[in-house]
Amino acid sequence: MISRYTREAMGRLWSDLSRFRRWWKVELAVLKAWSELGKVPPKAVDEIEKKVKVDEATLKEIREYEKRYRHDVLAFVSAVSRQAGENGRYIHLGITSSDIIDTALAIAMREALELIVEGVRSLMDLIRELAFRYRDTVMMGRTHGVHAEPITLGIKFAVWYDEMGRNLMRLTSAKERVSVGKISGAVGTYSNVDPRVEEIALGRLGLKPEGASTQVVHRDRHAEYIWSLAITASSLEKFATEIRHLQRTEVLELQEPFKEGQRGSSAMPHKKNPIHSERICGLARLVRSHLIPALENVSLWHERDISHSSVERVILPDASIALDYMVHLFSEILKGLVVNEERMKRNMDLSLGLYCSSKVLAILSERGMDRDRAYDIVQRLAMESWERGIPFRDILSKEEEVLKYIAKDEIERIFDPREFVKNRDKIFGRVFS
Repeated sequence: MISRYTREAMGRLWSDLSRFRRWWKVELAVLKAWSELGKVPPKAVDEIEKKVKVDEATLKEIREYEKRYRHDVLAFVSAVSRQAGENGRYIHLGITSSDIIDTALAIAMREALELIVEGVRSLMDLIRELAFRYRDTVMMGRTHGVHAEPITLGIKFAVWYDEMGRNLMRLTSAKERVSVGKISGAVGTYSNVDPRVEEIALGRLGLKPEGASTQVVHRDRHAEYIWSLAITASSLEKFATEIRHLQRTEVLELQEPFKEGQRGSSAMPHKKNPIHSERICGLARLVRSHLIPALENVSLWHERDISHSSVERVILPDASIALDYMVHLFSEILKGLVVNEERMKRNMDLSLGLYCSSKVLAILSERGMDRDRAYDIVQRLAMESWERGIPFRDILSKEEEVLKYIAKDEIERIFDPREFVKNRDKIFGRVFS
C-alpha cells in the first residue's frame, strides 16, 4: 500500500523487518520447545537468544542471501544461523518453511485485527455520541433518493452503530479463526518434529494448532480474514456515500469538515467537496477486490503449492492497511461533521407534506374505507398537491370523502413530523442497550 494511505502502526506491522522479527519469534519458540524436550541444550538456546538480533543489518544480509538462494526462508535461516555461530545448527530443526511463514503470518493477522478492532471501537463511540446528540433532530427519510417519511438524524446514526457492531463481531471472530499456526513439517505428518514441539511453541505464541494441517495452515482462514475486512469496508462506504449525497448543493444537510486553509478546487475557489468520503468509497472497492483472490487461494494442489504466496504478499497487508486507514479517516470526518438542521427543516417542506400520505392511507383503511379506494383517493390528492404546488394538508382539508373519516383538527396532528418518530426510544433501546 502506498504511504499516503498507510498509518504508522499498521505500516510498521507489515514491514519486511517486522515480518522477519516474527519469523525469529517463531524459530525461537520452536528452539525453546526442543529444549524443554531435551533435544537442544538450554545453554545453547540462551547463547542463541543473546547473539541473534534481527535488525536493519540483518535485513540487508537476508536480502543478499536471497539473491543467491531465491528462497527467503533459507536466506533468513542462513542469516540468523551465522549470527548464532556453532549453535546455529539447532535453528530450523526438523521443520519446514511454512511452519515459520504460516505461524508468523497468524501473529501478523492477529495483531492487525487488534489494531483495526481498536479503531472500530473508537469509531463506534463517536457514532453513539452523535446518535444521542441528534436523537430528536427530525429530517427527511428518503427511499430511491425521493422523500419518504421523516426520521431523525439520531436514528440514522443508530443504524450505522448497529451495523458496525456486527462488523466488530465479524472481525473478532476472524481474529479467533486466524490465530492458528502449525509446526508439523513438510506435509503435516510430524515426520521430523515431535508433535509436542508444536504444542509447546504455539502455546508460547498464544496460538492454537491447526487440527489437521498439510504443509500449510488452510487458506479458508485467510479468506475469512479478508472477508471480514471487505464487509467492514463496505459498511464504511455505505456511510460515506450517505454523507456524499447529503452534502450535495441541492440537499446540504451534512457536510464534511473543511479546515482553515483547505482548498476544494484548483479552478473553483467556492468548492467544498466531500473528498474524504469519496476516498473511503474508492478504497472500499480496493479492499473488496482482494476477496476473490483470497477465496481462490483456498484451493491448493494436494498438500500444498505456492500459488497463494505471491497473492498474500499483496492482499493481506494492503487490505489491512487500507481498512485501518479508512476507519480512522471516517472517525475524523465524524469528529468535524457539520449538521445543518435548518436545511433539514427546509428540505422537508419541499415535498409539501406528501410524506403524510402513508398515515392518511392507514387511518382511512383502519376506519372502514376500502383500502384500494383509500389508496386511489390519497394518491389522487397527493398528485394534485404536487402538480399544483399546494400543501397536501390544504388539499386534504377540502376533500369531503376524507373528512367523513378524519376531522380537520386531526389532520393538523397527522402533519406533525414528530408523530413519525415517536418510537425512536424503542429503536435506541434495542441498539444501545
